[in-house]
Amino acid sequence: MSALFHLDRENSAATLQQQIREQLVNAILGGYLPLDEPLPSSRGLAKSLNVARNTIVLVYDELAADGYLISKERSGYYVDPDFLAKKLSGSDQAAPAADESADKVDWHSKLKVLPSTQKNPSLAHAWQSYPFPFVYGQLDSKLFPIDNWRKCWRDAVSVQAIRDWTSDRYDSDDPLLIEQIQKRILPNRGIQADPEEILITVGSQQAIYLLAQLLLDKSSCFGIEDPGYVSAAHIAAVFGAKVASLEVDEHGLMVDDRLNCCDALYITPSYQCPTTVTMPLERRRALLNKAKEEDFIVIEDDYEMEMNYDTNPTPALKSLDCNDRVLYIGSLSKTLAPGLRMGFMVGPKTLIQEARNLRQLMVRHPPLNNQRAVALFLAQGYHDALLRKLARAFQQRSEIMAAALDTHLPGSYTQPSGGSSFWCKLPEHIDAAELKRKATKDGLLIISGDSYHFATNLPKNYIKLGFSAITPEAIEPGIRKLARHIDALTE
Repeated sequence: MSALFHLDRENSAATLQQQIREQLVNAILGGYLPLDEPLPSSRGLAKSLNVARNTIVLVYDELAADGYLISKERSGYYVDPDFLAKKLSGSDQAAPAADESADKVDWHSKLKVLPSTQKNPSLAHAWQSYPFPFVYGQLDSKLFPIDNWRKCWRDAVSVQAIRDWTSDRYDSDDPLLIEQIQKRILPNRGIQADPEEILITVGSQQAIYLLAQLLLDKSSCFGIEDPGYVSAAHIAAVFGAKVASLEVDEHGLMVDDRLNCCDALYITPSYQCPTTVTMPLERRRALLNKAKEEDFIVIEDDYEMEMNYDTNPTPALKSLDCNDRVLYIGSLSKTLAPGLRMGFMVGPKTLIQEARNLRQLMVRHPPLNNQRAVALFLAQGYHDALLRKLARAFQQRSEIMAAALDTHLPGSYTQPSGGSSFWCKLPEHIDAAELKRKATKDGLLIISGDSYHFATNLPKNYIKLGFSAITPEAIEPGIRKLARHIDALTE
């Protein structure tokens, strides 16, 4: 508590008693003192502030007399909750107005970037309270392997494991996690990489940020799919790069001369975000040829790579790359838990080393205890078992979703071969943003297509319906209710 006090013993005209009272009142009115805990004893606070005990006793007695504090026998002084509530509600005398003439920082003039002005998909943090959460990027808690995860966490805090991860390892990651990604995750996507070509990140978002900072400046042009993951565009803009809006069709990013001006691209070829289409092998090869001809870099976000219902999934773009032009981003957050924030990137050793050096300037490294727990989860086979469980659950929900859409919104979608969402086209006169607002009031959480628009001329009648968070039983009733809202907007 002594941190709340800044006593000026030399320059202040106020006595120490007055300073302590004033700062204690500010702490009470500011809500910095808990209501259910006693204030420090007069002896303890006097010692920490290096003042006479009687000074603290007088302050406490005055504040109790003025109603700020109440005294409880054998317990001490507490903030009076009734007095505080009256103060905050304005029913008591208002606090003195701040000195308008005081010099204050004009923060809008100081800030060089305003991220709050950037548009991002709303994922509704309180989605669990809605009966029909068709949100994306969240996971039904019943699908999370609680017992297996706890086992790995217990192993991660063994004496030997603690010795491994308690040191600051800014220039490397957990070797067990790197090994598991190298030998378990990447081969499933046809990718071979040395340990020095893998970097652990705080989710895929940090990987994009690191690459943007390394590759882009004010002279650069950064291409994104549109509709697409607009956060990648916002990151590029932070570094002054020009952002090119690139068209998407039923096969993903269109490979044409519009790519020629780009220095780097960000794409999601496995399940294009948000349309869920998969880029076919022929177009992937055409993109690699174009990248070589025009000398640009491709950042491949292997979005929802694990959730493929196809027995012969299309190989990752990185697996086809013979010229080190593809930088690969993956995430374990989608399958474990969104809040875990565990991702990785794969690229040439030179780039990964620079990304590692840049990362250590930002966060040193992702927490090593988390890295070890994830590594054990992979090594002990729990992740593979979880993927099989999620694939079954997601395929079931995908089939239920398709049947519900066929009944209530026929012709609105193309069935994806995997992933955890549907991209639905509504009648042209429907404004998806307005539909979202009305549906939310009725317990339906959806994502309007404009959340994925970077350009301003894209159609407004698309929605993204996720099924990873909603229970199977709620899908059909939710789609039925959504169709009623669409009908209401049509009338």
